[in-house]
Amino acid sequence: MFAAILLLCGVMAGCRKSSTVKSEVSAAEDTSQFVVLTDAVPDAILEIRYFSTYNFVGDRIDGYLEPTALLTKQAADSLRAVSDDVVKLGYRLKIYDAYRPQMAVDHFVRWAEDIADTRMKDYFYPDLDKNVLFPQEYICARSGHSRGSTIDMTLFDMATEKELDMGGTFDWFGPESHPDFCGNPETYEFTGDNSKSPAGRTITKEQFANRMILRQAMLRHGFKPFPTEWWHFTLDNEPFPDTYFTFPVRQLTNQ
Repeated sequence: MFAAILLLCGVMAGCRKSSTVKSEVSAAEDTSQFVVLTDAVPDAILEIRYFSTYNFVGDRIDGYLEPTALLTKQAADSLRAVSDDVVKLGYRLKIYDAYRPQMAVDHFVRWAEDIADTRMKDYFYPDLDKNVLFPQEYICARSGHSRGSTIDMTLFDMATEKELDMGGTFDWFGPESHPDFCGNPETYEFTGDNSKSPAGRTITKEQFANRMILRQAMLRHGFKPFPTEWWHFTLDNEPFPDTYFTFPVRQLTNQ
């Protein structure tokens, strides 16, 4: 079993190479189309990693003022349907991150530029030199999370009262986090092929199947997966595909 890995293009979820961003400052500050995730999905469990210091940076991330999660209304409605589905299977959704303000993305970029800061390397990117994070697009200047309809998550098993074993946790940088690691996510077939892992890490058939339970539930309700992170999903018809919001993560006052 390998320790967990996040690709920061999903940390920087869905990073884009284009430098043009079609957004107005006023629009980027508008919270009126967002909701508190747990208001829309009461069964969800929150573990907001970027409000804590247990993340690949090792500090609380800029813009996370409270340990809450925000989503666009459309994404939250679809996530509620996902939650209703998985509850029937004995699971609850566990949320690591949802909307992420641009200031948080900027924090990631500053951290990546500080090559000497490797405090969390052993936990999140042991197989990588930090200087490859930009060239390999683990970190980018924009994140799909900032558009408000992207979520990082796993499943919580109500029978065992533990997270469902995915063979690794959120925020591990490397091929072990890819949905196609050791299997085919289109056919849900486990192959055991771990040749992409630089350290020979692997996951089991059961761990791969658990990743597919989450993937199938999200696909059924209009979310599209990210090719390098099993935990990362974006609403297919996201309402703000070109707006990167800047307001901080905290309880909303416009509810």
